[in-house]
Amino acid sequence: MRTTHFTKTYATPEHTAAADRHRTWLAAHAQPLRQPALTVIGPKSLTFEWIEGRHAEPGDLPRLAGLLGDAHGTAWASDLRSVSLNEPHTFRDGTPFGGYLAVREVALRRRLEQGHLPDRIALHAMLTLLEKTAEGPAAFYKDSNPRNFLFTEDGAVFTLDTDDLTLAPFGYDLAKLITTLVMTYGPLSPPAIDEALSTYNEAAGRHDSRLGTTDRERLDDFLALHCVLTAPYAGRNGYRFGRPVPRPRLQGLA
Repeated sequence: MRTTHFTKTYATPEHTAAADRHRTWLAAHAQPLRQPALTVIGPKSLTFEWIEGRHAEPGDLPRLAGLLGDAHGTAWASDLRSVSLNEPHTFRDGTPFGGYLAVREVALRRRLEQGHLPDRIALHAMLTLLEKTAEGPAAFYKDSNPRNFLFTEDGAVFTLDTDDLTLAPFGYDLAKLITTLVMTYGPLSPPAIDEALSTYNEAAGRHDSRLGTTDRERLDDFLALHCVLTAPYAGRNGYRFGRPVPRPRLQGLA
């Protein structure tokens, strides 16, 4: 029998409602991200149309970088233009977004408790790096990893999973995609990363010149943060390879 739907379950009705709100917001303000149709909302589940396709691979990085840049630029022009990265924000439709700093400060402190940072000196270094990156126009973060994109035979790209949605700087979610591609498939060449960043900036900058200004140093800062934040997932969810460490000074942090 042909599969026609996919049902994702959640721990609580509140988690279900949050995922649905995030999906609705993305549909309204980040139209370049095509999502499967939602067919049923249950107390602890969301049911979507089944999409037959493959997950993202390293060769898809340029296309996905352009898609993310376009989606982030669209969302900024539509609803994020006046939003501050460093404060929680509630949009007009009631969708709650966590601020960039607070959510990740908690996560980094948890990484120390979990043993993914060696000591409080390393934690302080990562918190300092996080604060350094908390500037510029606001985009959104939706956990762009290879499993959250589906490529169909006819060339369409669908985005999956709206469980996590927070504010983030431009380029931050691109860095998550790069990090998780490396963890899934192995190292990417520096030229491939540079090409992805250039494509992302070009797509974002079409919406406003201020949005296409993420440079390689800033991207490396995001990559360093993701190295630590994704540490608990190594060896799970298809992450078979070590995390990228973009700078020698970060060796040994996770």
